[in-house]
Amino acid sequence: MPNQILVVGSSNTDMVVKSDKLPAPGETVLGGTFLMNPGGKGANQAVAAARLNGQVTFVAKVGNDIFGQQAITGFQQEGIDTTYVLTDTDHPSGVALINVDANGENCITVAPGSNAHLEPAETEEALQAATPDTFVLLQLEIPLPTVEYVVEQAAARGLRVILNPAPAQVLADTLFPHIFLITPNETEAEILTGVHVTDVSTAEQAAQKLRELGVAHVVITLGSKGAYLYTNDQGQVIQVPRVTAVDSTAAGDCFNGALTVALAEGQALPEAVTFACKAASLSVTRMGAQASMPKRNEVM
Repeated sequence: MPNQILVVGSSNTDMVVKSDKLPAPGETVLGGTFLMNPGGKGANQAVAAARLNGQVTFVAKVGNDIFGQQAITGFQQEGIDTTYVLTDTDHPSGVALINVDANGENCITVAPGSNAHLEPAETEEALQAATPDTFVLLQLEIPLPTVEYVVEQAAARGLRVILNPAPAQVLADTLFPHIFLITPNETEAEILTGVHVTDVSTAEQAAQKLRELGVAHVVITLGSKGAYLYTNDQGQVIQVPRVTAVDSTAAGDCFNGALTVALAEGQALPEAVTFACKAASLSVTRMGAQASMPKRNEVM
């Protein structure tokens, strides 16, 4: 069976310190616990999808270093096709420095390394190999020209593109008509539309603007309040199960990976978003990025 999910994105190693509170500028906080985990939005979403039984091919660039070698080994252990994970001999692998407080809130600094050098032409082979029923999942931790190229080429081939516009940045209006589904959080939705999203009403306004820009379907993630799905010019809030959050790192990545798996299986959007909300709510009950991604039986 051909892989139905093509993830194009970043791979990082996350260096996490968990402490009672996040340091203020100039402040040193003692008493933390250190963890080192594989991360990067692209890699997180690929692993999330693979753990939920998605058939995943990953396109990324890692450094010729221990972090890059460990990343590729990890992807293969998850059952991800790494044919198009390239090794960059000129730049180190990406790393992220993450602080997490006692409430599970985090702040993150990323050194992109080789992720910043994934060129448009380096994605072409994977796109050519994709079958018509493939979903293409992207984020914004690789160069924007590469994202734009993949979105436009995938759409031209009739592939359905899911864009998770994170980390938040302004996108060209010409990109939106090629997107099957966009999945911003409240902050990202505001940057894309100018609408300050605080509740269902403002989520609907932002979703309508994205629809007017040409996106076929919109899901705005609302954290513990669930997700706002706007499709066929109608909106609905899909609730998340109540859980005690330990670490919110990569919850959005888990959501996107799970959503793509459900859609690739032929689930309708409301059911797919419900499945994704369940998966993401499980992920926040655990530490780490890829380490927190649930298996299929847990979500069910």
